[in-house]
Amino acid sequence: MGAMAKTPGRSDLPAAPNPASPQDIRNVVLVGPGGAGKTALFEALVAARVPGQRTGTGEHVRTTTLTAASFTSGTVTLNLLDTPGYPDFVGDLRAGLRAADAAVFVVSGADDIDRPVSLLWRECAAVGMPRAVVVTHLDQPRADFAATVQMCRRTFGDARATHWPVLDAGSVTGVVGLLTGETSEEHEEARAALIESVIEESEDAGLLDRYLEGESIDTEALLADLRTAIAQGTFFPILPVSPLTGAGVEELLGMVERAFPDPTVHPLPTVTSPAGGAIGGVACDPSQPLVAEVVRTTTDPYVGRLSLVRVFSGTLRVDEPVHVSGHLGDFVGHEVAGHPAHDDDERVGPLASPFVDAHRPRGTAIAGDLALVSKLTRAETSDTLSSVERPAVVAPWLLPEPQLPVAIRAATKSDDDKLGGALQRLVAEDVTMRMEHSTENDQVVLWTMGQAHVDDLIGQLADRYGVTVTAEPYRTSLRETFVRRCSVQGRHVKQSGGHGQYAVCSIDIEPLPRGAGFEFVDKVVGGAVPRQFIPSVEKGARLQLEKGLLTGHPVVDVRVTLTDGKAHSVDSSDVAFQTAAALALKEAANASTMALLEPIDRVDITIADEYLGAVMSDLRGRRGQVLGTEPADGMGPEGGWTVVHAEVPSAELSRYPIDLRSVSHGTGSFVREPLRHDLLPADKAKDLLGS
Repeated sequence: MGAMAKTPGRSDLPAAPNPASPQDIRNVVLVGPGGAGKTALFEALVAARVPGQRTGTGEHVRTTTLTAASFTSGTVTLNLLDTPGYPDFVGDLRAGLRAADAAVFVVSGADDIDRPVSLLWRECAAVGMPRAVVVTHLDQPRADFAATVQMCRRTFGDARATHWPVLDAGSVTGVVGLLTGETSEEHEEARAALIESVIEESEDAGLLDRYLEGESIDTEALLADLRTAIAQGTFFPILPVSPLTGAGVEELLGMVERAFPDPTVHPLPTVTSPAGGAIGGVACDPSQPLVAEVVRTTTDPYVGRLSLVRVFSGTLRVDEPVHVSGHLGDFVGHEVAGHPAHDDDERVGPLASPFVDAHRPRGTAIAGDLALVSKLTRAETSDTLSSVERPAVVAPWLLPEPQLPVAIRAATKSDDDKLGGALQRLVAEDVTMRMEHSTENDQVVLWTMGQAHVDDLIGQLADRYGVTVTAEPYRTSLRETFVRRCSVQGRHVKQSGGHGQYAVCSIDIEPLPRGAGFEFVDKVVGGAVPRQFIPSVEKGARLQLEKGLLTGHPVVDVRVTLTDGKAHSVDSSDVAFQTAAALALKEAANASTMALLEPIDRVDITIADEYLGAVMSDLRGRRGQVLGTEPADGMGPEGGWTVVHAEVPSAELSRYPIDLRSVSHGTGSFVREPLRHDLLPADKAKDLLGS
């Protein structure tokens, strides 16, 4: 099976779980804002079920990657996933959501619930994912569990506390079950509200009437209805948990074991053939044909490439051939740089069960389970693994486009030699990163999700691949154009023994409307330029315009008319007339006849209404032109969101992801597409064109 990495400080681990059926599996992801305590909760949950596993110190460490641990909890196999809370690492967050069947939202009892968390809740609701809420940081001075419960109800809807914290000298020493524990008078209101909510979810239509009439309701019946409602995603429990003291950890694990759904309950993603046709027989059943998805790819120093795979149908087995399909571009509507469509067959490498930074060998992974696969050389993040006899494609989870560009340059020649291969591996792992090589500006550009993403990628290049790079300002692709009509002559005459070079051409140059491109017109009369050399004049003009005349940027939207010229019966040639045409254009080019064009993008910004004014003001400061606004669709029935349509110079958007996040308090998002080139203002063009 190859060498396996071991957890630092551990000499052994429990054997990998081996669930007998999908009903024995629980896939749960922890989500929430950065600093809420997800990683501390993850460590506490693992430590409660894995002997010898240590919990953290409680200090906040920013997580930038998806972490998975598979272990036995009670009678089930729990695949627990910890996701980054910082928005720059949304790729790992979405990968965790794809791999899971239920989500635990971790919020701080000392802070407000921000808009990005409420948006994520709505996304989970849209796919019917069951959810629970864990409240942490209740030992902090400003913490208030009751107030946080009310805030959760306003934000999330039908969420109720199922447990209440027990505080002693500011520390959470335990929790009380509102249905099962010894409650006091201070809990009665919350207990009554919980019972009513559970009864409303009950399939027993007369239960509410009997309760209101004073009939005592059996606790076990209430618990059964509560667990059913949680599994169906119609009721959302709120639990207080202290990872530091362990209070509430067992109660949360018990809920996961008995109330969270198994993989057979969660709807499967859309599955088609590679050609897009319908495909049947896909079910969360180990006996069905294989359909699995690579949710994350990374490189391990011991075993090489590692793919975290969610098996949706069938059984994944070591050393069996599988079909690997990657068609990301088909789902986003355009070719994705670094992720071309591909269909390949390869053999499954060693399988392992994930456990933080350790990997325990296993032989199979059944439908509903997660597994690490080593050495899948052709599989990238979001690719589908299926049977060779029946290839399939799982519709990938859609991510926001990376909008923050950063240009990088290798520090040394040795770094430059290694940079290309390192970047290709990073692109294969990270679907939220795009790479482009701008030959026009001689820049390698990484398109990222934000500054933290940039810092992480540069750090990975240095730490994992030994490549040092420096960031430099990103340059947009400008264009040159003529703004005045002019007539010039290009004369190329050389004589140095033997055949010389002789060509003279007279041309008129005139500007064309934006987007018209290049036109060449032949108005030569009387054979002043022989017919065989007229294409040479056009070719020479095209080549020079592509190279640029003043700043090295291509010249667009211009008509070149050949009006006259001279030729020599011996010394004229194709090359000579190409050169003469280029010289004529250079003669015409100066700051009074030419201008620079900058790229303009169409931008659609989705923003919470309370930040609309700030966003509009910011757009004006970026030379943006607002085209209009409209209410945003798909943001919840209560509304409160607006889409702003605008046109903005590309250069003004180079740091916009960072600035929009600041202006909108993390609620804003945008998409952009190239629109056209327009005149660069004179004050900005002055330094490039000269006075």
